[in-house]
Amino acid sequence: MDKNIGEQLNKAYEAYRQACMNRDHAVKELQQKTENYMQQIREQQEKIELQNSIIAKLKSQLAALNANR
Repeated sequence: MDKNIGEQLNKAYEAYRQACMNRDHAVKELQQKTENYMQQIREQQEKIELQNSIIAKLKSQLAALNANR
């Protein structure tokens, strides 16, 4: 094989390998961010459920107070 062709193949392979590593890193980073966002969403949903529960209790207390007037 011609030396120049061999060098070109090596360079092309190295560029391909680097592109694959960059892609794999980007995929891993995206997965981590997705997991973090999903966890934040779950936490916010729990807070919303708690707030809705508090609101429902306060509404029932207010209704009871208004009924006693």
